[in-house]
Amino acid sequence: MIDTINLNADLGESFGAWEMGSDAELLRIVGTANIACGFHAGDPLVMRRTVRQALAAGVSLGAHPSFPDLQGFGRRAMQLPAAELEAMLIYQIGALAGIARSEGGRLTHVKPHGALNNLACEDVALATQVASAIRSLDPSLILLAPALSKLALAGEAAGLRVAAEIFADRAYGESGHLVPRSQVGAVLHTADECVAHVRRMLDAGGIVTVGGRLIRTGFHSICVHGDGPQAVAAASAIRAALLVSGIRLLPLPEVL
Repeated sequence: MIDTINLNADLGESFGAWEMGSDAELLRIVGTANIACGFHAGDPLVMRRTVRQALAAGVSLGAHPSFPDLQGFGRRAMQLPAAELEAMLIYQIGALAGIARSEGGRLTHVKPHGALNNLACEDVALATQVASAIRSLDPSLILLAPALSKLALAGEAAGLRVAAEIFADRAYGESGHLVPRSQVGAVLHTADECVAHVRRMLDAGGIVTVGGRLIRTGFHSICVHGDGPQAVAAASAIRAALLVSGIRLLPLPEVL
């Protein structure tokens, strides 16, 4: 039975005059912030503001790098040469690490975003490139990767500490991977649906697919996405349900 777990959210995804998400509210709920690094969302001012807010809330800091895809919010697949991709990842992670350091904080982990994350979960070569980039910059960084993914395995093979995550608002296919957003039912929209989904997986000790299949696996963190209209309500309900169940909520480094 799990007695400690982490809640994480993808934050800092505004850009210039364009506002995204409810960062201030979510930072009162989660224990870990994955902060956009400017390639799918975020900009230097947003990054700095989000780091300051996260540190004030006592939340652990992570970089949330992506493909260079502002227009598509990082959700469009791209094919990049390995050297270019690794350089882009080091650039993004290093930028956020520098901002964190300037504010008296420290970057603790990396969680790839969107299409980069999804592709690396299934493509061994891409997963290896992501893990290699993280290791070359700072081998002490934790890789936050989806449970049962090739990305998690690549992180372990590279000698990184790996934290496995599940998603509170995303349905799982029979392989244990996320149902693509293009399919009906891929995203859960209400707080009640998200709480029930999380409880099923916690009680079962693994991922429960849309067909009811149980794939047993451990996990350290639950992602509550911050960019939907029900994000704060769902995150609040999940936090409350976990606490009522006697589960302690901790920053990411403390659950490993």
